[in-house]
Amino acid sequence: DFSSPVPADGMRVTWLGHASVLVQFENICVLTDPIFSQRCAPFQFMGPKRYRGPPCTVEDLPSVDVVVISHNHYDHLDYNTVKDLHKRFGERVSWHVPLGLSSWMKSMGCDNVVEQDWWQEERVKGRDDIKVVFTPTAHWCKRGPNDDNMVLWGSWCVIGQRSRFFFGGDTGYCHGFKEIGKKYGPFDLAAIPIGAYEPRWFMKSQHVCPEEAVQIHVDVAARKSVGIHWGTFKLISTTFEGYLEPRSKVKEAMEAKGLKVADFFTLDHGGSKVIPISQDTSAFEPTVEKETAT
Repeated sequence: DFSSPVPADGMRVTWLGHASVLVQFENICVLTDPIFSQRCAPFQFMGPKRYRGPPCTVEDLPSVDVVVISHNHYDHLDYNTVKDLHKRFGERVSWHVPLGLSSWMKSMGCDNVVEQDWWQEERVKGRDDIKVVFTPTAHWCKRGPNDDNMVLWGSWCVIGQRSRFFFGGDTGYCHGFKEIGKKYGPFDLAAIPIGAYEPRWFMKSQHVCPEEAVQIHVDVAARKSVGIHWGTFKLISTTFEGYLEPRSKVKEAMEAKGLKVADFFTLDHGGSKVIPISQDTSAFEPTVEKETAT
């Protein structure tokens, strides 16, 4: 239910499955890596299928102002969803995409497209008080047989007058997250991937495990984090990990670091949570829940 108002001093996050998150704050609605299709693949008759259907349709969404795309893999950039969003919202939506992706977006009919390089800062069209920054991750791009890494990949910072949101996209661990935290943190909310991490010898460079996700939470100075990129699609890696395992592993990783478990939470599909926006913009340290043994 998107009809209830968002508190002026709050940020509402709704998990739509996988890396699709709807975040509402300061009278703006941001949608990340939207996918409403049954499969994350070039065709809908084959490829990785959902464990469960999407919690809503594009028609059910509130008015969306900004869509950010982390990279061009099929589980993060979905042809049918882009077409449906454009059909419903048209040029009211500002698409912020990585370097090299604007031509594909425009082939979908989307003209209100802002293509960004790492560390490039842009203002949302019609909302000069909202800044959108494309920031680095450790990943890669490929959509066809001959387009390896022809599109950039990354994470996003959406910064308002009173609140800050970080979207981690899809990534292995890298020290760039510390730089993001120093430059743009603290964040009221971070959406951080926690799943599709096994086997580690293969996935480590491209997908963080829950322990590394918790380190990103610390690095970017997130007051609260929500786990994404888990429990939605039957990906190859979920053959090696339980598809619900990331949720419990994040809790264990927070406890192991002596951090407050509630500060890194997960949501059910379609679940929402209101995050209070802190008025304190001074240096931030994660909440320690208990003393660790020495």
